[in-house]
Amino acid sequence: MLVATPISYSASEIAAVAFNSDGLVPAIVQDATSLEVLMVAWMNSESLVRTLETGRTWFWSRSRNEFWCKGETSGDRQFVRRASYDCDMDTLLFLVDQEGSGACHTGERSCFFREFGSGIAPGKV
Repeated sequence: MLVATPISYSASEIAAVAFNSDGLVPAIVQDATSLEVLMVAWMNSESLVRTLETGRTWFWSRSRNEFWCKGETSGDRQFVRRASYDCDMDTLLFLVDQEGSGACHTGERSCFFREFGSGIAPGKV
């Protein structure tokens, strides 16, 4: 059974994140063991703080205008093991232990399951 572990942070670290004009920052989620990129989603300052304080990934849904905690409806939860930001402070990276079948809403382990030239039909799923 996976356990959520809060990640320590300071207010100055949150304040230094370069959120875009919509108050959002992209968040890359990788498997902590394999380093496979599982998904990319958006966070605002509140979802970032929720993620760090709970040890579970929280995002901001641009289409629904609401917070969502990964896995609350699907059971495919993410437990944060490491949280980082890039040199420009405009992209976040989370290493997680992935519970369940995967991170993608399609049921795939990763949202990046289609490769260019593979013959798989392009388009939203």
